[in-house]
Amino acid sequence: MIDYPTLKVVWWLLVGVLLVGFAIMDGHDMGVGTLLPFVGKGDDERRVVINTVGPHWDGNQVWFITGGGAIFAAWPLVYATAFSGFYWAMLAVLWALFFRPVGFDYRSKIHDARWRSTWDWGLFVGGAVPPLIFGVAFGNLLQGVPFQFDAYLISTYTGSFWQLLNPFALLAGVVSSAMITMHGGTYLAHRTEGAIQARAVKAAVGAALLTVVAFVAAGAWLRIGGIEGFTITSAIDPGAMPDPLAKTVVRSADAWWANYRAQPLLWLLPVFGVAGALLAAGLVIVRCTLSAFVASALAMTGVIGTAGAAMFPFVMPSSSMPAASLTVWDSVSSHLTLGLMFWATVIFMPLIVLYTGWAYRVMRGKVTVAQIRANSHTAY
Repeated sequence: MIDYPTLKVVWWLLVGVLLVGFAIMDGHDMGVGTLLPFVGKGDDERRVVINTVGPHWDGNQVWFITGGGAIFAAWPLVYATAFSGFYWAMLAVLWALFFRPVGFDYRSKIHDARWRSTWDWGLFVGGAVPPLIFGVAFGNLLQGVPFQFDAYLISTYTGSFWQLLNPFALLAGVVSSAMITMHGGTYLAHRTEGAIQARAVKAAVGAALLTVVAFVAAGAWLRIGGIEGFTITSAIDPGAMPDPLAKTVVRSADAWWANYRAQPLLWLLPVFGVAGALLAAGLVIVRCTLSAFVASALAMTGVIGTAGAAMFPFVMPSSSMPAASLTVWDSVSSHLTLGLMFWATVIFMPLIVLYTGWAYRVMRGKVTVAQIRANSHTAY
């Protein structure tokens, strides 16, 4: 079996892969939902937009469920503490996500303009709200979350819901929302044509530029805006059993930049974030839509990877009790659990990827107004 310290790092990487996979696969569905009321003019055009993602959205949701399950199994302390501290935020995500299955299934059941318009805005909420909240959550992680542990490792959250909505966290929410909208716009541009495609291109370009501006602004804020990071100052035994209170942590202004100084190749991540978004904007303008979608996915990988690399080995820092901060080394499950999960992932992850690729290949091609009018009995 793989040794315990290696498995801890492997699962940090695997959780990162799942988060990126969720952002790319379910992200373009959410981006399409965000753009639905704006790029589709009239019922036929909106049905075109919905049918680009209708056959796939529930399969892509598996990435979200798998990511949550992986955090629960690999990082149980992180899962418990996050769902305690971010309780109302997570409920808001779930409430927003409720609109997606109901909206997709019920929208076309009744031929009434008000009925369908209501569900269109419901799909907008289901697409726009979760990325915003996830971005706000990341922004709070970079600042530290106000929680602490007692001697029995029972966590206590000392903040409030409104405290989560601080300026830096909201800026991180803008980054997340913009890049998801960019991704949805490039996907729509690839799957549609004519006036719908033209509107999707404009939306994708605008969202890409906003992603770059907000991402660079967030990085500058972290660097010169007085937001302190976290550093472990005591000795760490990577192979020890988890104990988040068995370390010493201090805060410093440049802590989140330490990994970039130690490993200069990590600077490729923010470069991918900026260059990928700009490349996606340029490619979608000249209608190289598939390449634009790939560039958009690269940008999302770079943005998420930038935050993850900056925080390593921290997963959920504590602003009120820094020593209680949860890290890769002390918030994980047992050696046996991580090992069994690793081999299950090795077996099943390729199957999921192959099936997803096959499904997209079968249902490839443009969705047009003519097709929608010729097949008015379709589910969406």
